[in-house]
Amino acid sequence: MRVAPSPEAVRLARRLRDLRETERLTQKDLSRALSTGDARVAVATISSWESQTNPKLPPEERLRSYALLFAMSEVPERLPREGDLSAAERERFDALHRELVRLRDDIRQQQTGSPTSSSSYTFDFESGRITLICPEVPELGRSPLADEKNPNHTKLYKYADLDALIEMWGHVRASNPELRVRHRLPTEVSADHLSGHLILIGGIAWNRVTSRLLRVLDNLPIRQMSVPDLADGEIFRSRDGQEYRPIWEESKEPVPEDEAPSQEELELVQAQDAWRDETPQELVEDVALFARLPNPFNHSRTITICNGVYSRGVLGAVRMLTDDAVRERNEAYLANRFPGGVFGLLMRVPVINGEAVTPDLEISENRLFEWSPEEDGE
Repeated sequence: MRVAPSPEAVRLARRLRDLRETERLTQKDLSRALSTGDARVAVATISSWESQTNPKLPPEERLRSYALLFAMSEVPERLPREGDLSAAERERFDALHRELVRLRDDIRQQQTGSPTSSSSYTFDFESGRITLICPEVPELGRSPLADEKNPNHTKLYKYADLDALIEMWGHVRASNPELRVRHRLPTEVSADHLSGHLILIGGIAWNRVTSRLLRVLDNLPIRQMSVPDLADGEIFRSRDGQEYRPIWEESKEPVPEDEAPSQEELELVQAQDAWRDETPQELVEDVALFARLPNPFNHSRTITICNGVYSRGVLGAVRMLTDDAVRERNEAYLANRFPGGVFGLLMRVPVINGEAVTPDLEISENRLFEWSPEEDGE
C-alpha cells in the first residue's frame, strides 16, 4: 500500500507547480529552460517534483535554478546566470531561493527526525558518483607495505595526505549513504570518474589531476605554483599578483642529549629533507585553498578542491567542513557569503605542536582571499 506523502512534501510540490502555472509554462517549457548542456531535466522529472500524491525531492541545485528562472521580470526560455539579474531580480532570487530551500529542509527534517539547515549540505550531493582523488606518495618515501609484492601489502600506503583522505572519506560517506563514493590515485582516474562529482585532495606536485584541472578552471583567480625558495611545497598566488606563503619560525625546543640523532641519522635526514638548513625550523602557519566550482566536464556535477602549501593546509581545508567544533558556523558563513555556491577561499591554518588547527571562518584574520564569479560579474 502506498504511503501518503507528508504535508511538507506536498507544500513544496504545490509551490513548484504554482510557480510554473503562474507564468503559464508547460512542463515541457520548464524542462527546456532548466536543461543546460549535458544537465538535462526531463518532463517526467518535473512531473515527479510537482506530484501531489507521490512527490520526489528535487536536489537543492535545482531549487536554485527555479529561483533564478522565476526571479526574472520576464521568464526567459533559457536559464539565466546570476550575474544577469538586476538588483530587484537578485532580491527576488534570494527570497525565493531561501523559501524553496526552507521547504526542502522541512521535508528533510520530517524524514530524519532532526533539524536540518541548507548550510549543512556542502557534501550532500543528492545524486551522481563521487570520486575523491588523492596524490600518490613518491616511491622514495613509501612504506615497504606499499609494494604489491609484499605479503602485507596495503594499498592505502600509496596515498599521500592520508589524514585528509580519511577525514573526507568518512564525512562524505556519512552524508551520502545511498551514493557510490570512491577514492582513486591520479594514475587511476578515468573519464568515468571525471564526469561525476570530484573532490581533489592535495597540491599540484603529487596530484597531477589537480594540476591539470587548475589549468582548465580559468575563472578561478588563484594559482598554486612552485617557487625556488620553497623546495617542498607550492605557494598560492592570486590574480592580482599577491602571494600567500606559509610561516616558519626558528624552533626553540631543545633536543635532549640522549635523544640527539647520530651523525649517520643526521646525514640521512639532510639527504632526504633538502628544505632543512642549519637552524631548525618549525611550521607555525600553513595556507589552505577550498574551492567549489562546476565540473568543467559535466556542469550538473561539482568539483571541490582541498589544497594546501603543505599537508597541514590540506587537512585544514578538509576539516573546515568536517570538524564538529566549527562546521556549522563555517557552513553558515559560506551559505551567506556565497549564495550562488561557487567560490574560492584561501585560509590561514595555524599549526600548534605539529597539528593543524581547523580554520574558523567567522574570524576574519583566517580568511586571506575570497572570490565568487558573481563578484567578477560573470
